[in-house]
Amino acid sequence: MKQHLSLPEARRVALAAQGFARPRPDAPGTRQLNGAIARMGVLQIDSVNVFARSHYMPLFSRLGAYDTGDLDRLVLRHGPGGRPRRTGAYVEYLAHEATFLPIDDWPLWRFRMDAMRAKYGGAGSWYDENAATVDWVRDELAARGPLRPAQIESDAHRGRRGPWWDWDVVKRALELMWRFGEVAIAGRRGFERRYALAQDVVPAPLLDAQVPRDDAIRELLRRAARASGVATAADLADYHRIRDRRAVLAAVHELVDDGELAPVTVDGWTRGAAPLPAWVHRDAVLPRRIDAATLLTPFDPVVWFRERAERLFGFDYRIEIYTPAPRRRFGYYSLPVLVDDRIVGRVDLKADRPAATLRVQSAWWEAGVPAITAERVAVALREAAAWQGLAHISISTWGDATADLAFVMPDAARHDRPAVEPQPEPEAGLDVA
Repeated sequence: MKQHLSLPEARRVALAAQGFARPRPDAPGTRQLNGAIARMGVLQIDSVNVFARSHYMPLFSRLGAYDTGDLDRLVLRHGPGGRPRRTGAYVEYLAHEATFLPIDDWPLWRFRMDAMRAKYGGAGSWYDENAATVDWVRDELAARGPLRPAQIESDAHRGRRGPWWDWDVVKRALELMWRFGEVAIAGRRGFERRYALAQDVVPAPLLDAQVPRDDAIRELLRRAARASGVATAADLADYHRIRDRRAVLAAVHELVDDGELAPVTVDGWTRGAAPLPAWVHRDAVLPRRIDAATLLTPFDPVVWFRERAERLFGFDYRIEIYTPAPRRRFGYYSLPVLVDDRIVGRVDLKADRPAATLRVQSAWWEAGVPAITAERVAVALREAAAWQGLAHISISTWGDATADLAFVMPDAARHDRPAVEPQPEPEAGLDVA
């Protein structure tokens, strides 16, 4: 690999590491899904379902249209007829934010589970002061196996609740126990989690395995480097949300000494007048071109670290679902649009399933995008609609790309700027340690 990269070269290295240099398979199946997840390492979860839930999107972006039921069987532990399975190759944990990750990686996260327990579970903590709730929830899971929160709530209302009972308290107990590694997610019904004691989900050898903190961080940094292709220390740290800067830099230096990483400079990556330190993974490749035209979720590893997205693509992104509607610049939940090695714009999509219509609620170009790009984006929109089983497309009048898209898609309907979307309730959470 070169010791100096132009910015377009760095983009191609990064996209190749994420699988975008590979030809799309004709009929993506389980093998291709597993391969794509392995390259990314983790698959971030998000509850917003205006177009498609976020964990479905990165695989569509890389592989094209696939059967989401195949992914459900892998990560949601759906068996025949949608019935839950107790075993699976994937489990959920805070490997970035909430993510699906290979169950074999469970021991790598013990350091984070321990840090969570130290931060939120010590003497005088909420967890300590609500020990009766925690013990009751633990007993319920031990006696009854994997349960959805609604099942625990129903049981409480059948007369088992005590004077300490409060549903929000029990829900928080479950979430803390999950963060501490005492509870694991045994799959989902629809999108509702099924909680279980960790020993009922994670094989005993993985539960018992001990990986020292420094070793775990070094391994996670190695994986982040492989998945990033080229990256700064901040990029590598953010991939798995590792906050300990000294541990990150120590791991990076060890990986350099081992020959896994090599220093590199990238045009435009500077700190003041000096080059910003960056590294390239030894398995990274520099393709001559990236041939892609697809949509990304805001939680795709390509763009989830906003500082990196701006440095690589000049792309400034903020999620606006919690922004008051009059102050939104681009829409409720806009998706970045990747064409070749550039992010060329963003589209706010809504799957109107009763009308079998993909609604392009807004569409915007990034600066300097040539007009011919509209043809490529139109192909991506048609592909997205077909993947979601939507027979029609309607394009709004909001955004500087809507007229261009309507021109190259004469069969698409038009609609006015959409009415205000309801704001979702933010999910309760705790900081990643």
